[in-house]
Amino acid sequence: MPIILAALITGLFHFTTASAADPIYTGLFSSTAVGGYDPVAYFTQGEPVQGSKEYTTDHEGAEWRFSSAENRDLFIANPSAYAPQYGGYCAWAVAEGKLAKGDPSYWTIVDGKLYLNYDRKVQETWETDIPGFIMKADANWPDILD
Repeated sequence: MPIILAALITGLFHFTTASAADPIYTGLFSSTAVGGYDPVAYFTQGEPVQGSKEYTTDHEGAEWRFSSAENRDLFIANPSAYAPQYGGYCAWAVAEGKLAKGDPSYWTIVDGKLYLNYDRKVQETWETDIPGFIMKADANWPDILD
């Protein structure tokens, strides 16, 4: 504990607060989108697939990982077709006017768009009125980032 306190006092650790949230959810100490999962795989394989550091690209200030060069190239050619809606934040939370992490394990594809949810319970709530929640989330996004 004294080492941490001394480091904070001397400025070794530097924390900043942003006036707005990042447009892509990457977590507090990460710059990786979708928790490192391959966003293209949801569409091509129908399931979450862990991406690789071997196949990456930068998009909107985040690192995106892919399970293959082919998936990476598909994403680069059309990021809006594969990136999760609302920057990978929880779609239900955005509909409720809040920001929460989207978990790559709790996902839905609706009308060719990928949506992530916070956890299983939130996804069950999301599934009770997906069109209504999408309408609310679309109205809140991207202003909710401010």
